[in-house]
Amino acid sequence: MKLYKKVSIIVTSLILLAILGGFIIVANPPSWLIKAVAVYKIKYLRLTLEDGLHAVLTGTGSPLPDIKRAGPSVAIKAGNKLFIVDTGDGSARNLQLAGLNIGRVDAVFITHFHSDHIGGLGETMLQRWAAGGHNDQLPIYGPIGTSIVVEGLKIAYAQDKGYRITHHGENTLPPSGAGGKAIEFDLGRDPLAGKIIYDGEGVKITAFNVNHAPVYPAVGYKFEYKGRSIVISGDTVYTENLVVQSKGVDLLICEALNQELVKILNQNANLTGSSTAEKITKDIQTYHISPEQAAQVAAKAEVRYLLLTHILPPLPSILLHNVFLGDARKIYKGKIDIGRDGMLISLPANSKSIKTKYLFGYMKFLQ
Repeated sequence: MKLYKKVSIIVTSLILLAILGGFIIVANPPSWLIKAVAVYKIKYLRLTLEDGLHAVLTGTGSPLPDIKRAGPSVAIKAGNKLFIVDTGDGSARNLQLAGLNIGRVDAVFITHFHSDHIGGLGETMLQRWAAGGHNDQLPIYGPIGTSIVVEGLKIAYAQDKGYRITHHGENTLPPSGAGGKAIEFDLGRDPLAGKIIYDGEGVKITAFNVNHAPVYPAVGYKFEYKGRSIVISGDTVYTENLVVQSKGVDLLICEALNQELVKILNQNANLTGSSTAEKITKDIQTYHISPEQAAQVAAKAEVRYLLLTHILPPLPSILLHNVFLGDARKIYKGKIDIGRDGMLISLPANSKSIKTKYLFGYMKFLQ
């Protein structure tokens, strides 16, 4: 008993010392620890990926405010190329938090011009230029009307551009590289239209029409690289073209709106204090696809993995995920998930494997 008591005293003392030491470090961390954490964040949290096709969800939200989700955006890494589909508000920050170098973005692809899909485009153009010191502007692909958006943002950021060049110098930030360059395509109004708009370094990107009426034009994108494939729906109702373009793909990233939950918002719109909330929450139900309809697309197209994004309405708890999905799992028997900001889906080249990871989790202990 005496030995047991001595051991207990020693262990308890060590625990107390560890706790006390922890409090001291937290209250007044030594310089070596501050430096170590800073270097770790800068050097070791850069995302390294094997050769293949990868998707990082850098924004899975919608126009309705959601503290857990940035505006809609997906980063696609195909070999050495880095692309972004849509640039919702906050997505540029999430891209960098995920460990991707915004200065290495090769191009942006816009699905349509709703504000929640382009709210972060100006910041993306600026950060790409500032982080990469580019001589050439960021290529921005999109349907007719993209040039209006890009030119407007270049005007809005003109003064900021001037400040940064004056401060850092033209050798660091070449004036010619600021802003973006619109590359427009026109698919016409054929609901089954699709067109290859990018083909290089083993990467093929197809734009195709979807139905987001009265919004026009509205498109989705298909990415193909070394035998792997990803389709991003953009905003749409159920459309056969989404089925056609998604045929046999590894991953379908599809927007989704749960009408029953949105109806609850609509019925309680008077509580928001907004004079327009009732009409808007009624209208948005008419031009978004439901989880069940997304499941129908995935089942008919024989998609391997269905990942829902642009989540409407916001989900305050993971306990509501099954409620949001409704009968989707009964319709589609493959893998289905509700996307979260920071999710990485990896499709290694010339393989059939699908790997998923939550990138933001590793940063929690540093917060």
